[in-house]
Amino acid sequence: MTRTLRALLAAGAGLALGLTALPATASDIPPADTVVTSPNVSHVLNIPKPAPLAGTINTDIAFQGDYAYVGNYGGFSIYDIKNPKKAKVVSSVVCPGSQMDLSVYGDLLFAAVDNSRSDDSCNSTGQSAAIKESWEGVRIFDIRDKRNPRYIKSVETDCGSHTLTLVPGKGRDRDQNVYVYVSSYLPAANLPDCQPPHDKISIIKVPLRNPTQAHVAATPVVFPDGGNETQPGLLVPTTGCHDITVYAEKDIAAGACMGDGVLFDIRDRVNPRVTARMTDENFAFWHSATFTNDAKTVLFTDELGGGGAATCNEAVGPNRGANAIYRIDRGELVFQSYFKIPRHQADTENCVAHNGSLIPVKGKNIMVQAWYMGGVSFLDFTDPTSPREFGYFERGPKADGSGGGVWSAYYYNGYVYAADFDNGLDVLKINDPLTNKANGVKSDILNVQTQQSYRE
Repeated sequence: MTRTLRALLAAGAGLALGLTALPATASDIPPADTVVTSPNVSHVLNIPKPAPLAGTINTDIAFQGDYAYVGNYGGFSIYDIKNPKKAKVVSSVVCPGSQMDLSVYGDLLFAAVDNSRSDDSCNSTGQSAAIKESWEGVRIFDIRDKRNPRYIKSVETDCGSHTLTLVPGKGRDRDQNVYVYVSSYLPAANLPDCQPPHDKISIIKVPLRNPTQAHVAATPVVFPDGGNETQPGLLVPTTGCHDITVYAEKDIAAGACMGDGVLFDIRDRVNPRVTARMTDENFAFWHSATFTNDAKTVLFTDELGGGGAATCNEAVGPNRGANAIYRIDRGELVFQSYFKIPRHQADTENCVAHNGSLIPVKGKNIMVQAWYMGGVSFLDFTDPTSPREFGYFERGPKADGSGGGVWSAYYYNGYVYAADFDNGLDVLKINDPLTNKANGVKSDILNVQTQQSYRE
């Protein structure tokens, strides 16, 4: 979700669908507000948003042990998912500041704030970034007591923190520090803490024995000669990155940087080095990235329209607002194909490629992915030149014509958890020969932008 559209959505207003589109056929469109699934997908449970956060939208999800942590523009909630069929809310923290991208590590939860606030507290109010004293960046919570998380530290970062990525230390440093790569963008000359050109990221160093000493340790420049700023059709020019996915075991990362897709060498955690860079004439906004388990392929997403437009229709076509799949060949990105959900959506439905995760199946490249009002898609891209959807979950258009949909859809220990803007947390189960072997793969933590290998 881009910064330019989030205020509109947070206010619950109808989406500004700026594209002229041909209507999808009636057979493609489910009845209003109705859940539909492919035969291999079951809708196990829906948990409405807890009352303290009912008026603001759900965003990203992190997992640890028997708990899911769901971000929300108004704060975050902790869910007990020990029994996914009876998942329940444990607690909610009201601490406004979109978009609350989350990561967890040990007893710590990190939350991204990309909404200029009057101060760093949970009682803050929105305040113009043109005021020097305004704050945005990363909040850190102690989550040992799941019923009563405790806010312990804030770190201000240039241009705030649209997303964040947790990066474990290396070697002996792993037990001493964790690092947070902060992605932010949209600088302007009148913003004292967000000055152009802002072709950089911020790296926060967090001492694990004393996390209140967390601080910005480096601000490496990703694009020393400037990013992609002039390509026709860009949503915004490259000014930093939107999101970064790290594969720490392999010392690599993939950056989705608005007009550019990049690969990093992250052997030196505070000095990531760009090793490859790619642009794509069909990409309006490089949004996020997912490596395959063997790190030989990477899938990037294009958030055409910033998440607020109806792009899953015949008029836009299959190659825009889609995934792009690249092989990594001798360190270079080599294009293989595009993938977009084949289910046309109505012209009132904001729909575009968004957040997803791998499903851990030996020898296969399979993922589950959110598409806003396109719902949840199950994708097999084992053959990177011929990806295909083999399952789905979605709701029909809203009867009132407003927007929303699924922000994040992630696989964790046998189930899929989908954070819906307005409808809360959905729990899904897929029963398919392609994915059933994943049921035997168990994890004790999942921060999707911090990929870990699974058993091959």
